[in-house]
Amino acid sequence: TVLVAMEGAVALTLVDKVTPDVILLDAVMPGMDGFETCRRLKREKKLEHVPVIFMTGLSETEHIVKGFEAGGVDYLTKPIIPDELIARIRAHLANARLAQSARIALDAAGRFLLAATRSGRVMWSTPQADKLLATVLAPGTGEPVMLPPNVQGWLRKLGDNDSRTEPVFIPGRPGQSELQLSFVGRIGDDELLLRLASHDVASDEEFLRQHLPLTAREAEVLLWIMRGKSNRDVATILGLSPRTVNKHLEQMFAKLGVENRTSAAALAVRTLGLR
Repeated sequence: TVLVAMEGAVALTLVDKVTPDVILLDAVMPGMDGFETCRRLKREKKLEHVPVIFMTGLSETEHIVKGFEAGGVDYLTKPIIPDELIARIRAHLANARLAQSARIALDAAGRFLLAATRSGRVMWSTPQADKLLATVLAPGTGEPVMLPPNVQGWLRKLGDNDSRTEPVFIPGRPGQSELQLSFVGRIGDDELLLRLASHDVASDEEFLRQHLPLTAREAEVLLWIMRGKSNRDVATILGLSPRTVNKHLEQMFAKLGVENRTSAAALAVRTLGLR
């Protein structure tokens, strides 16, 4: 079944009602050109896996590059040879279905996985990972999802075989659990596979309070110190002033019988390890 749109705006309206298997797209159209249409189509989560094949009379290298940068998987110049077009459609459909089936299988198995670049841009994620990310990140605007700055810094420092690297945490909204991101491996030149998990900070805080002579706020500060955050970072995360964080640390050191933040963090790690 073929649906035809004579311009980009109509194409965007069509995909609200039906998800196509493949999209054939001209670069030259009235109003919005094909390159911008492709970019907007690819911002739709449900269309990420749909291959876009450009068919156009624009044959300059700059146009071909622009087509691939916009999200196209192939670029044919006119005159179009039908047999060649059909062969390309079959090949791209097979690849797209294979990739989509793999992601659906991962999700059905309860896998909270996503791939991101070192700059923090989410390239793809399983539906379950999408739902978790939505609990801590702002609602989607159609633009690529970007992980928070602390995660971006963590990603840039990762090596190729850092599967034992300590996870990084994304603070949750008030009253909600935070998220934990763990490095699984590298799957491309700039594509890192990550595992996402919901992490109940309250349970960690409660465990520290049960085993160490700390108040709820001191336990909260200690958890973030344990994760390598500076006093200023902790103040920002918890909505405190840096002076207040320093005061909590002074009281905590005295209660725990330690001399510095490193010793306090090590004690927290050992204590949580008892779980």
